[in-house]
Amino acid sequence: MAFNRVVVTGIGIVSPLGLDRDSTWTALLAGESGMGPITSFDPEGYQTTFAAEVKDFDPEGVVGRKQARRMDRFVQLASAATLEAVDAADVTITPENCERVSVMIASGIGGIITLSQQVGVLNDRGPGRISPFLVPMMLPDMASGQVSMLLGAKGANYSTVSACSSAADTIGMAFEAIRRGDSDIALAGGSEAAVCPIGVAGFNACQALSRRNDDPEHASRPFDADRDGFVLGEGAAVLVLETIDSAINRGARPIVELVGYGSTADAYHITQPAPEGEGAARAMQNALKQANLNPSDIEYINAHGTSTPLNDKFETMAVKTVFDEDAYKIPISSTKSMTGHLLGASGAIEAAVTSMAISTSQIPPTMNLENSDPDCDLDYTPNSSRQSRVGAAMSNSFGFGGHNASLVFQEYVE
Repeated sequence: MAFNRVVVTGIGIVSPLGLDRDSTWTALLAGESGMGPITSFDPEGYQTTFAAEVKDFDPEGVVGRKQARRMDRFVQLASAATLEAVDAADVTITPENCERVSVMIASGIGGIITLSQQVGVLNDRGPGRISPFLVPMMLPDMASGQVSMLLGAKGANYSTVSACSSAADTIGMAFEAIRRGDSDIALAGGSEAAVCPIGVAGFNACQALSRRNDDPEHASRPFDADRDGFVLGEGAAVLVLETIDSAINRGARPIVELVGYGSTADAYHITQPAPEGEGAARAMQNALKQANLNPSDIEYINAHGTSTPLNDKFETMAVKTVFDEDAYKIPISSTKSMTGHLLGASGAIEAAVTSMAISTSQIPPTMNLENSDPDCDLDYTPNSSRQSRVGAAMSNSFGFGGHNASLVFQEYVE
């Protein structure tokens, strides 16, 4: 069976660093921080009082007042990112092509803000006052569903849920659908908005969040010896994926080519990664195999790099397993040091960053890497961006439940 080549022709981002792709990318290269005190609710009494929030976002300007009120924040963010991506790719969805355009936008948690607010209504005012929009606002698939209705896309439509691997797995599934010919175009990515009382309290309860309340901007410090947990972030990113024939026929200019996807399970623990990153290593190996690339071909890795003690140690070990001595030569960075951890959306924004590293020959830094950890001894591009040609690159995403996903992108060559 002959498989289609799959290219990226548009990118949209809404992040703690900016409301679009270009502002986010500029901030990443400058090493700026998206962290600060929580503003969406009063965090007094919480173990963690800061997060990486999206600032100055106006959902009514994206979808209108009526529609915005019927969308959870994660759907609003997804809509904005998708519209930017579609505009960047110059895609027009028509009655003639709509059945060949898929929407696959993941969320690991879904509408947790709406759900938690409505539980409050239930407790305070009784079941008769619950919003009729509660269920359609909280479902994790509603970013995909609402975007398809917004744009009239009638191809495959779903959300893959695999915790913090959700967006990477969804992009991988979209890639596979286009490869085998089920779709010509897919709007693929992820969105998350979990900065709310129950979200922060829940991650605090499982000891996942940093508690550097006196210094939020330096709290996310992947691979640093003094890391103490991740910073909860929110945002969305969407890639326009399409067959090379579709792109050429439209006159679109590919940004990069997506060539490999690997997905595995640790089958080990609900929150801890498998010892030595065994499952993560297999995901990377599977992605490289599908891409028909050797480990030595990879010139940049966007790490999952959460700033938690076990993840960073075991991801480093997994990279060494896969790349052997080449592991020490490959620039690696964790952009979570600036965006925070976007949970189910992290794989999407990091896939976008990986694509942009290839297309611009610039590698973003890992910020706040100040104290050497003997367990983390690779080249993490510490504290400043780097100009370097990147022919092929990998993006890693790992999630609670033992999910592992790796995506491989390479420079587009006709």
